[in-house]
Amino acid sequence: MSRSYDRALTVFSPDGHLFQVEYALEAVRRGTCAVGVRGKSCVVLGVEKKSTLQLQDPRTVRKVAMLDDHVCVAFAGLTADGRILIDKARVECQSHRLTVEDPVSIEYITKHIAGIQQKYTQSGGVRPFGISTLVVGFDPNDKIPRLYQTEPSGIYSAWKACAIGRASKTVREFLEKNYTEDLPRDEAIKLTVKSLLEVVQTGAKNIEISVMESYGVISNLEQSEIEKIVSQIESEKEAEAERKRQRIAATQAGQASMAMGSAAVSGTQTPAGGAGDSGEGHATVPGEETGVQ
Repeated sequence: MSRSYDRALTVFSPDGHLFQVEYALEAVRRGTCAVGVRGKSCVVLGVEKKSTLQLQDPRTVRKVAMLDDHVCVAFAGLTADGRILIDKARVECQSHRLTVEDPVSIEYITKHIAGIQQKYTQSGGVRPFGISTLVVGFDPNDKIPRLYQTEPSGIYSAWKACAIGRASKTVREFLEKNYTEDLPRDEAIKLTVKSLLEVVQTGAKNIEISVMESYGVISNLEQSEIEKIVSQIESEKEAEAERKRQRIAATQAGQASMAMGSAAVSGTQTPAGGAGDSGEGHATVPGEETGVQ
């Protein structure tokens, strides 16, 4: 049914869908995972890195980019589309500084990125951007961290914690269960790494963490720091699994002892009526049991 409606970007299907936009969303879902977590005084971006080839320079493969001194973005989807969209956003940041003489706010640049993405969903001869973005940072003269998400359709929204890319639904459910308000820096980093470990099977070597703590202050965690956090998380998981096994063993032992105790009690009880129930010494009157009178 969709084959007759997905050939052109500007043609709606009878149920109101633009299939090219939905295909762009599918490209995002096939991209590597990216997670953003907003803490009390910082915001953390964590991304899953693809394994680089042996002769490839890993510094040229980046999933996190700076738009301005105080704005950072991570994306999931088509890397080439991400590069073009990041360049457009950087030009807008500098144009805003030149025109207004003030740096952009996080919501402004997020709205600009979403506007570009939306423009490419209603023009003939083009296709939508096959990426979603997480935009983080601090507004000028403000200490509140910001976290926004944009989608290929042009939607943008603010989040406390969010995930995009591969298995984003699973990671988002994990964040919903484990996120708490006003996380300190270390706890926010730990939650970000823990959520990425839900989908990253290779451990710390394929995880990249960036932390923005205030206006214009951003740092990337070293590989050794990430490995230390991962080992700490794994030891906590092992301790929790051991406590769970002990609880299950204690419950099973208690049930077994209760079953043995009830069996012993039932075995020591004497049947009601004593030996008389066997029928010995009972004189039967002829015709009594048959009811003959």
